[in-house]
Amino acid sequence: MRRRRNTDVDQTDDATVILRGVCVPLASDIGGAFISDVSRNKERLLSDQRLCEKYGITYEALTDIAQKKAVRLAVDTEFERRTRNGDAAREAAAKFFTKAPEVLDTILQDQRANPRHRIEAAKELRATANIGDVEKMPTAERFVITINLGADEKLVIDKPIAPITPEEAKENRDAD
Repeated sequence: MRRRRNTDVDQTDDATVILRGVCVPLASDIGGAFISDVSRNKERLLSDQRLCEKYGITYEALTDIAQKKAVRLAVDTEFERRTRNGDAAREAAAKFFTKAPEVLDTILQDQRANPRHRIEAAKELRATANIGDVEKMPTAERFVITINLGADEKLVIDKPIAPITPEEAKENRDAD
């Protein structure tokens, strides 16, 4: 009986891969996550090293897996799906955006930079940090009940949603 190595590609079934010594169908949840991560690797959002670490495979095993027709087709399909629905662009933008504060700080600190550019850099940094942006501050949760009594009369109850105190809980329990 031949024992499988931890990083072998199952040669008998093209729709499975061996990850951490376990035969995983591509149609399973783990197989789908693997295909998605390989697609992210194709988009340069996930490195080969990180992909190998995450799934416990060697670089050679990853190369062997990439030779399988079912894997290539699944990765291409996922790549197209991510490109069409914008997931790839959003992830790439988020990855590259992490460098923006450093660039903005460089502009802000540069005494030779145009003052208008420095002010714009400060505004962007503030917006990124969400400091001083009153419009985006979360408002307290409230409930509002409006009862129209007719003849232009309304009964309005507008109260904040707050947890009840232990005393209120005891009163409610005793009332039952």
